[in-house]
Amino acid sequence: MSLGGGHSTEGSNAGGIFVQFNQDCTSLVAGSSSGYHLFALTPDDGVEEIYASRSGLDTCFVDRLFSSSLVAVVTVSAPRKLIVCHYKKGTEICNYSYSNTILAVKLNRSRLIVCLEESLHIHNIRDMKILHTIRDTPPNPRGLCALSPCVERCLVAYPGSSAVGEVQIFDAVHLNAKCVIGAHDSPLAALAWSMCGKRLATASERGTVIRVFAVPERTRLYEFRRGVKRCVSIACLAFSACGAYLAATSNTETVHVFRLREGAPPPPAEDAAAPPDGWMDWLSQAVSRGVTYLPPQFTDVLTQGRAFAAARLPRPARHAVAAVTSSARALRLVVATADGDVYVFGLDAAEGGECPLLRTHRLLERSPSVTEAPAGCRYAGALRGRLPDHMTESERALELGSALAGSPPRGSFDLRDHKHFPPMRAPATQASAPAGDVPPSTGDN
Repeated sequence: MSLGGGHSTEGSNAGGIFVQFNQDCTSLVAGSSSGYHLFALTPDDGVEEIYASRSGLDTCFVDRLFSSSLVAVVTVSAPRKLIVCHYKKGTEICNYSYSNTILAVKLNRSRLIVCLEESLHIHNIRDMKILHTIRDTPPNPRGLCALSPCVERCLVAYPGSSAVGEVQIFDAVHLNAKCVIGAHDSPLAALAWSMCGKRLATASERGTVIRVFAVPERTRLYEFRRGVKRCVSIACLAFSACGAYLAATSNTETVHVFRLREGAPPPPAEDAAAPPDGWMDWLSQAVSRGVTYLPPQFTDVLTQGRAFAAARLPRPARHAVAAVTSSARALRLVVATADGDVYVFGLDAAEGGECPLLRTHRLLERSPSVTEAPAGCRYAGALRGRLPDHMTESERALELGSALAGSPPRGSFDLRDHKHFPPMRAPATQASAPAGDVPPSTGDN
């Protein structure tokens, strides 16, 4: 699938499908030629399809807001139009058209960001009104931008230059610029926020060095070297929910996982005299003793961190996204590809190393169990003779409110909770009903 016009975007994968994890990596969204699909990551390392739109529209972007029913969709037939849906009701809440092709859509519980090649549009998630537009941004044909999942630190990161790896940080709540970070010498290729919104990971088009910065202090906290043999194209950077791990995918078959240690103390003096375990440790000790005698480019390479763990895909993917999750008290590395494959790897939190492949799933090959209503065709709305485009402001607010509500728990239900089980009619009322009459339902069908 492609957006046409020769655009090479972050989400468009020619000949494949669009795949992306939601903000807390509990579910996976996929856009295909038949519509969009939502999948849940189950505790037993499974992938369960929970919704399929079956709209027949080639979908190039789709994003779900955490575990809510709110979904943002962009189709190939209308690449300048953003459609906001309540997927459980099959309703189209609203849609917006822009002056140029939409290259990326980002969501959190406070803001919705639409990225065009030379502008960013900031919407209020509660009523979908445009609050601010960042115009005349440097050319950004990849649609590269990142929105912090944290509402308290609702920050947007986007390229500040098309020539070097400069990052602009914008406060999407107070609507002002926060800072500028000079991250790399070459243009940016990937950006990612941690869940707390205090750390930003960056990678350049060279793909050899990955850096993590504190925001807004602009302090470089970590620097990792992905490899030294060749330059690659970084496709995705992703923090774990705990913030202790950072995963990186590229156009190769190897997925790297880096470990971020919080305030690791310097090694004690007596450890310096201990024999090194290998030649790399010996070089690191030599650099630490004689760092002032070596050129800066040598010390930079030798002091950069290496991958804590790595996973090898069975075959190279056109585009891959990764997530580090926790399943049954064990870490998992989940990788989804534009070819429609999902790989679940084990991740040893103590030793790292090579990640074993545990399970493989194939997306978009399941027969639909439930016939879903197409987006924008709600039965009650059809009876009222009102189309989704003609919703009143109050109806739109109600739809948004219900869509923003989180999904019910996947565990047992509480019989005392009226949200799970509406109150039943009194026995006397039911007994007085004539035989053969069915009392009207108290629930919303």
